Amino acid sequence: MTMHEDDDLARWLRLTEKQRACLDLLIERKTSKEIARILGISKPTVDQRITAARIILGAANRDEAALIYARLKQLYDRITYDSVQVPSPPTLVPSDFPDGDPEPVLKLSDSAAPTFGAGQGSRDFFLPFRDGWRHDHSIQARVMIMVGILVALVIVVFLGLGIAEALTRLVSN
Repeated sequence: MTMHEDDDLARWLRLTEKQRACLDLLIERKTSKEIARILGISKPTVDQRITAARIILGAANRDEAALIYARLKQLYDRITYDSVQVPSPPTLVPSDFPDGDPEPVLKLSDSAAPTFGAGQGSRDFFLPFRDGWRHDHSIQARVMIMVGILVALVIVVFLGLGIAEALTRLVSN
């Protein structure tokens, strides 16, 4: 490396990420107000960062700082890894099936629904509760759901009363 390249590298390394963000937008000929709006900071902060970067780069004004930064960015801000390899698009191959579509091969016929017994009749008891969150139940199914909820509620109340009565007897003895 020559002396000039060493100086350029030292200047590049002295720039902070925040100064580089401002200089990136300065290269695009944005004003301090536009840069402040894009970065979500105040205009004096942008001016302060550009001034500090201008001193580091040894530039006389903003435009010269932008030119020096653009030159340094081309040299030192390179991708250090290989570019992403995009696979080639798939090619279509002729079909071995007579109609072109393997209907029975791709048809999904397996069911993962739970079974409660050996036959269809054993599931009829659970039918109103299987799809309980649906809103379009028949009247009979709605009545069965309400009766089931009522029975469960009565059982919970009686259990609570039984526990309360047992605790009362335990404490009073």
